[in-house]
Amino acid sequence: MTEAPASGTQLRIKWAAYGIAAGVLLTAIAFLFSRNVTREASPARVLDPVTVVREIQRLNELVSVKYTVQKVVGLEEQKVPFGSEKLLLFVQAEVLGGIDLSNLATSNVKLLSARSLQVVLPAPKIVHIIIDDKQTKVWDRRITWWTPWVPFNPDLERQARLTAKDAVERAAIEMGILNQARRNAEAGIRGLLETLGVKSVTVTSGPGNT
Repeated sequence: MTEAPASGTQLRIKWAAYGIAAGVLLTAIAFLFSRNVTREASPARVLDPVTVVREIQRLNELVSVKYTVQKVVGLEEQKVPFGSEKLLLFVQAEVLGGIDLSNLATSNVKLLSARSLQVVLPAPKIVHIIIDDKQTKVWDRRITWWTPWVPFNPDLERQARLTAKDAVERAAIEMGILNQARRNAEAGIRGLLETLGVKSVTVTSGPGNT
């Protein structure tokens, strides 16, 4: 069967539909083109040493590692006129290592190229030592048997805690807390700068108080 030719009204509807589709297509192309032009035209963020230092210092004091250290500390006090008091203290403490970013200066940031930076961080240090009172206890305490009348020194445990803090700090450093704090801080700063658009970041830090 031969198909009947389309009427004028049908042709006008068909051409109108073609026109609408073409208009939608051109509008979409124009929108995508304008987005590309806007993206290309928008200036990239300029990173200079002042900006980099400001962004890093927003992290405040960077605490990058925590160690739990247990120590037994002995303290002996000589009595007058003779005899002594001995105390053994079991101490558990949290040792926090990190970097004080307030000491970072613009001289520590070197701009190698538009998207390449070199940053030298301050040396890592022990930031805090927090003695866990629930886990810390007097292990043993005694006065020489021949001077039983000599009273205990109520301040001896406080002195032992101060001595323990120093011992805990030395132990944490020997365990490598400063080296780990350095590595963690460098990785964290590198990640921060990469989110700001830096393509190549070299981050180092001082040797620390090892």
